[in-house]
This record gives sequence, C-alpha cells and structure tokens, in this order.
Amino acid sequence: MVGLKPSEVPPTTAVKFLGAGTAACFADLLTFPLDTAKVRLQIQGENQATQAAQRPQYRGVLGTILTMVRTEGPRSPYNGLVAGLQRQMSFASIRIGLYDSVKQFYTPKGADHSSITTRILAGCTTGVMAVSCAQPTDVVKVRFQASIHLGAGSNRKYSGTMDAYRTIAKEEGVRGLWKGTLPNITRNAIVNCAEMVTYDIIKEKLLDYHLLTDNFPCHFISAFGAGFCATVVASPVDVVKTRYMNSPPGQYRSPLDCMLKMVAHEGPTAFYKGFTPSFLRLGTWNVVMFVSYEQLKRAFMKVQMLRESPF
Repeated sequence: MVGLKPSEVPPTTAVKFLGAGTAACFADLLTFPLDTAKVRLQIQGENQATQAAQRPQYRGVLGTILTMVRTEGPRSPYNGLVAGLQRQMSFASIRIGLYDSVKQFYTPKGADHSSITTRILAGCTTGVMAVSCAQPTDVVKVRFQASIHLGAGSNRKYSGTMDAYRTIAKEEGVRGLWKGTLPNITRNAIVNCAEMVTYDIIKEKLLDYHLLTDNFPCHFISAFGAGFCATVVASPVDVVKTRYMNSPPGQYRSPLDCMLKMVAHEGPTAFYKGFTPSFLRLGTWNVVMFVSYEQLKRAFMKVQMLRESPF
C-alpha cells in the first residue's frame, strides 16, 4: 500500500470540497510555468503586423519558458500565480469537490452504478457552477500570463492582483471580469467531463477487475488518462477562450467571431496551438491533483475521526 489507507468512513462533502481546492493549489504550484507557456503560445499570431518587431517569438514549451526567463526575468513564468491559486480554491473545490455529490443526486435510487450519461451530466453541472463563480480570477490570471514586460522601463498595466480586478472593472465594467464566460463554460464543461468521467471510469475498472488496488499506481494511471483525454477534446475551445479573454475591447465581437478570425488568418491548426504544453500541463496537473486529492481526503477523514473519537 502506497500512501494512507482508505478511510472506513466515506469522506464528507466538506472534506472533498476542501481537499479538491488544496490539491489543485499543489498542482498549480508545480505546473504553472507550463500553463503560462501554453498561454503565450496560444496568443502568438495575434496582431502579426506589430508583433514581429515588439514581441519575442516562442518555439516549443521549453523554448518559451527559457525565452521568458531570458527576456523578462526568472519570475515571469509565475506571472498570475496569486490569481491562479485564488481560482483553484474556488474553481476546483466546486467542480471536483462537488462532483460525487452531484453524481449521486442524478443517479436513480436503487441503481448500483452511475451510468456514463449521469457522470457526464454531473461533470457538466459542476463545471458550469465553478466557472460562474470563479470567472474573474481566470480573467486576471490570463491577463497576467499574457502580459510581456521587456526590461525595467516597460509599463505594467496592473500593479498587483487586486489592482487588476479594480482596473478591469473600472475600464471595462464589471462585465469585463466575466469576459469569455461562454467559451470558458464550454471549455470547462468539456474538460470537467473528460477529467472527472475518465478518471472515474478508469479507476472503477482497475478496481473492479482487480488489476490494481486503491492506491498510488491506480490513481496515477487514472489521472494520466484523464489529462490526455481532457487535452485532446478541450484544446480548440481553450485557445479561443484564452485569446478572447486576453483581447482588448473591440478586437472581437464575440467568441464565435474570435474563432472565425483565427481560422481565416491562421488556419484550423491554430486551434491546437500550445497543444504540447497543454498536455504536459494537464497531464502533470491531473496526476499531482488527483494523487494529492485522494491522500488529502484520507488525511482529513483521519483527523476528523480522531477529533470525534472519545479516546
């Protein structure tokens, strides 16, 4: 057995909620530079006439990170980390921590197992709920990740995370903080279904067929499969979401307009820009998050049982 043993008492909703947010923060701390590299590669190609002279060109995941460190300093891959952690504590807690509860809600009484349709519906529901609450944190995170600061003389639009919230609300209205909500809901409904349903099914089959026990190897394999599936199905929506949220007012009329301009100017392959860092990031993120999540649930339940024990 690797890690803590499963609790005899099923984890409560509160334990899952807190465990999911905490595990997601652990995963973000480790994979944030990959996410920043993904954002830079996704927006590369916008405003091509001015970009060549003013912006560095990025090639590949490692090349993007090294270019950022060389031109903007060693802290640049972590631009937007504070907003990213704020996002995970609100976003992941809902979409992952409430998944089992919503799945049980949709499962007919008396059913032994939840159907794939029920799981997909639960994944979509928690994904939409999470985006509705956490969208402002995502907008600020993307703005920081996309901003390029070449040298000490370059102007910084936002002095900090809280200033970014205030500035966006002042310049673009409160609606600016919810910019890109539709593509983000679409993207995260897809990602949440791919991640949660894939993880759920792979883990269930590995345990049902006695291929693995409920420990680290089982969680690792299930999480890796979830990350790959999520990247494949969500990458096109993710690119549109990133570009639309990062765009200045008036550049795109709608997410659909953003998508059509991408196809017209850069071709359909633009939808998979940044695929490698997306997969490296999502794959690594899922492994760290789900493995941590499983262990945190067990640790929190152990603490809770010790507190409730009379001895």
